[in-house]
Amino acid sequence: MNQLQNFTKGFIKENPVFVLLLGMCPTLGVTTSAVNCLGMGLATTFVLVMSNLVVSVVKSQIPDKVRIPAFIIIIASFVTIVELTMQAYVPALFDSLGLFIPLIVVNCLVLGRAEAFASKNNIGSSLIDGLGMGLGFSFALTLLGGLREILGSGAFFGFKFLPGDNMLVFVLAPGAFIVLGYLIALINKLRKA
Repeated sequence: MNQLQNFTKGFIKENPVFVLLLGMCPTLGVTTSAVNCLGMGLATTFVLVMSNLVVSVVKSQIPDKVRIPAFIIIIASFVTIVELTMQAYVPALFDSLGLFIPLIVVNCLVLGRAEAFASKNNIGSSLIDGLGMGLGFSFALTLLGGLREILGSGAFFGFKFLPGDNMLVFVLAPGAFIVLGYLIALINKLRKA
């Protein structure tokens, strides 16, 4: 597979949210605003890229019996870096995302890419895969959060452009399921066309 296909599969063919249905916890939990989604998506992208890099470098040094725990420790190290950096430089976003930042450690997307791809491929391919999947995840989260924010509060990235309260159901938990369901249906229809 060439590098461009490896990069774009996270957006189109194997989008983590719309096609593979991975990472549903942050997808449904933080998508109340586009800002939260972009922050969570970029944090996850950083962890994906860096953990794929390290796993690809040390894969031959890790015994099979402790492969998964070793991957989790690698991922947790980068999540800690993200968490501390976010807490220091963007505390409002850190407070808004809360518990979902440490949950990146157990996000099946991150561990799945380390196990299924980075542990079997070279450094360059692993970096491209992590970046493509991470940006695809960021795109999906931001699209979902942006739609919920527009429909629920008449704003986008915090900028209000519709007066009054809109359809408040989209700001609440059921709104995440409704918008996600319609987006998945639309993506499936476009993929089959």
